[in-house]
Amino acid sequence: MSATAVPAKPARAAPKGQQTKAIIVDAALALAAQIGLEGLSIGAVAEITKMSKSGVFAHFGSREELQISVVREYHARFEQEVFFPALTAPRGLPRLRAMFANWMKRTSTEIDSGCIYISGASEFDDRPGPVRDALVESVSIWQAAVLRAIVQSKTEGHLRADADERQVGFEIHGLILALHYEARFLQVPGSIGRANVGFDNILARAATPDAPPASNAAEPAPAARGTRRLKTVR
Repeated sequence: MSATAVPAKPARAAPKGQQTKAIIVDAALALAAQIGLEGLSIGAVAEITKMSKSGVFAHFGSREELQISVVREYHARFEQEVFFPALTAPRGLPRLRAMFANWMKRTSTEIDSGCIYISGASEFDDRPGPVRDALVESVSIWQAAVLRAIVQSKTEGHLRADADERQVGFEIHGLILALHYEARFLQVPGSIGRANVGFDNILARAATPDAPPASNAAEPAPAARGTRRLKTVR
């Protein structure tokens, strides 16, 4: 008896409740990027989405759950833009460079809008609770991904065996924090370029003679705000 092909069923649209919740989270994320997680309120999000407060509340149940949903959505988008595209690059330094390039591309657009990870760390660094836990979990997942890429670079022979992978990861993360401070707060021209040079310097100190050279095919990141062109798991 021959098998008969069964046509694939068309994908079902998300239930209306899920669509509405996604709209609320999207609006809340945009608002949090501007005023921080602490500034989020059911009333503010209801006003933006043209919904009633009770309607917004029905989807989350509390302001805290709304904040956590925003953190998770930010993390999901961060992974889609920064982490997953980098996995197409070969293991080792090519993948680590791709991760940093994607990270820089996202960071350059956040110089105006703000980074939930950075603003959230400032708001919740000394405030235990579920929102802080969600932030710590998300940032820790990303840092672990960077650390894996560094360890793989050692395994592939691109970085020296005695290179301290945690120190390399610490310095790379520090570049992003310094970039936000200099470009967003101080509005220093050329900050993005200095962050890219800093990344190259970090790798150069730990690289082996067999390390693959950096590709010149990557798109340059937008200029920092100081040049007037500019004003991320479950």
